[in-house]
Amino acid sequence: QVQPVESGGGLVQPGGSLRLSCEASGFVLSSYTMIWYRQAPGKERELVAAITSTGTGSTTNYADSVKGRFTISRDTTKNTGYLQMNSLKPEDTAVYYCNAVHRILTRLDYWGQGTQVTVSS
Repeated sequence: QVQPVESGGGLVQPGGSLRLSCEASGFVLSSYTMIWYRQAPGKERELVAAITSTGTGSTTNYADSVKGRFTISRDTTKNTGYLQMNSLKPEDTAVYYCNAVHRILTRLDYWGQGTQVTVSS
């Protein structure tokens, strides 16, 4: 089985924090670009954050709506990616998906099942 597995979602109050995890099952995550997407009911899927390796390190990108609040990272020893979410807002409520795309062989494109994040008082 080749599939990312998300966890860490839940219900939090505005201003709270959550850390989402993306465990890579059946592949080596460091060889892939890892992307977090989210989709709220009735809205289009949105790219939240991405991380990929470069010749000298790694590059990250964030949606304007989460810059300064969210941090994407990877732990090679655990073969797991993370999305640290701070200062959460109600508009962050969505199902969050982890997507892994091979840097070179882009046909190797794997999606997790998603984890629900709800931000509400």
